[in-house]
Amino acid sequence: MIRRVFLTPFQKFVQFESFSGILLLLATIIALVWANSPFGDIYRDLWQYDVGIVTESFEFKKPLILWINDGLMAIFFFLIGLEIKRELLIGELNSPKKIAFPLVGALGGMIVPVLFFLLINQNPETTKGWGIPMATDIAFSLAILNVLGNRVPLSLKVFLTAFAIVDDIGAVLVIAIFYSGTIKISLLLIAAALLAFLYVLSYKGIYSRFLLFFLGIAVWFLFLKAGLHPTVAGILLAFSVPIRQKIKTATFVEQLERIFIRIKKASILKAPILSTEQIQLIDDLDDWSAKFQSPLQHLEHNLHGWVAYFIIPIFALANAGVLISGSEGLDTALVINIIISLILGKGIGITLIVFIAKKIKLIEVPSDIKFIQIIGVAFLAGIGFTMAIFIASLAFASSPEYVDSAKIGILIGSFISAIVGYVILHLTSPKKIEEVV
Repeated sequence: MIRRVFLTPFQKFVQFESFSGILLLLATIIALVWANSPFGDIYRDLWQYDVGIVTESFEFKKPLILWINDGLMAIFFFLIGLEIKRELLIGELNSPKKIAFPLVGALGGMIVPVLFFLLINQNPETTKGWGIPMATDIAFSLAILNVLGNRVPLSLKVFLTAFAIVDDIGAVLVIAIFYSGTIKISLLLIAAALLAFLYVLSYKGIYSRFLLFFLGIAVWFLFLKAGLHPTVAGILLAFSVPIRQKIKTATFVEQLERIFIRIKKASILKAPILSTEQIQLIDDLDDWSAKFQSPLQHLEHNLHGWVAYFIIPIFALANAGVLISGSEGLDTALVINIIISLILGKGIGITLIVFIAKKIKLIEVPSDIKFIQIIGVAFLAGIGFTMAIFIASLAFASSPEYVDSAKIGILIGSFISAIVGYVILHLTSPKKIEEVV
């Protein structure tokens, strides 16, 4: 019997992120193999190659890896900002009841790993890496959940997605407050004025992609020169994108019917090419479609593919190439600290806080989620790959000797977390019989 499967937008999102996680894994493997191969010098030289603009009166160039970490990742954070705004306004975080469960889980998943890191750390020089085990990599973790198929309920995937988004908010705040340089207030005030201008336009329902693009570049550059990490600009710019549609559904449908009737009448001659009237009607259809679409939703949809299938894999390729064979200067204590903080910090932190909050009736856990499944997802949250590596590069920017150690800890901790979480969920979640739709 042929089964027809209908996917909700969230289910499509999960599948999208899962494939992104597979690409991320492939990029990581390629980076590790390349960096430790006879061509390892080419790998390292490539990312340190200076790229930029140089004239007689102006010079702005940076190593390629910084264009990726400061530039392309700003687009990644812009997408995160769009997702956060959507979730806060109309999604899984738009009411106290909805946000309570993932919020509690996220707080446990941020605070406890940091405590683990600070308690285990014995080297004052590596203390600044405390933010590394905070965030969860949503692409990798959802990829693991998706492998389990219908063994796990959709509400568990919603929980993981929601607390990963809250994690991202926490990570962004940490980057902005603790991992930015000396702040130049004058430049920051100019950037704030440009952002305020965009916010006012958004409030009035005025939106221009071109204006957002050019002012966005200006704000990014000002943040970079002001000493505040430019990826934070991506988040703030995202909140200037309006979510409201310019016209209501009824108006759009009415115009569709009008255009349909006119196109049908104009097609009587059945010419092999479009008539002038038909071209005009198609242009009208494009205009009305643009007015009907939510700017935020449209941007998010268009950027998701670029971020998931290009930016994040490129980030992994550029940052995951740790020289393992030649790491005689490896800080073993830092490696072990990060591994423990990711695995036990997340596993214990999320589970314990959710358990306590449920006991005191602060939150309500969906009935189709078993507590053992929360434990499994808590360990999956220890996959901190993308954001963890990003924070490590910021934390040890002035101490590059610790960067490779941090990356190795992240890779090992994320891998073990993935295995432990998968095994727990696989063994405790019986396979369900799929329903025929």
